[in-house]
Amino acid sequence: MRYLDAVEYQGFWGSFWDLIWWFLMAFVFVSYLFALFAVIADLFRDHKLSGWAKALWFIFLIVFPILSVLIYLIARGRGMAERSAAEAKELRSAQDEYIRSVAGASPSEEIAKAKTLLDSGVITQDEFEHIKSRALS
Repeated sequence: MRYLDAVEYQGFWGSFWDLIWWFLMAFVFVSYLFALFAVIADLFRDHKLSGWAKALWFIFLIVFPILSVLIYLIARGRGMAERSAAEAKELRSAQDEYIRSVAGASPSEEIAKAKTLLDSGVITQDEFEHIKSRALS
């Protein structure tokens, strides 16, 4: 007597443990994809590694996907973290520089520029007062 004859097949949602197993495998697969994309990004980011070595890593990633990702993370994980931190630091400094460039001047600098314009006769006293009140608000 076969197992399916003795027990009625309940489908995908029929067994709690089948559902747990499915979610576990989905989590493992998504985790693998994150690790794979991190390794590929690190291969492109690493300027010290030769082109032939990068090509060899890509071949290993295609032929032995899970094993090569694990070996890469073990063998080059420290350098991967350092390159990632350096890139994050560069992006942060570029973002800070951009924010400083578009943020404008401090209120005292704006008032000083307006005073210079007032003294040179480019703006009137009313315009100076308007700029001053806007800078102080």
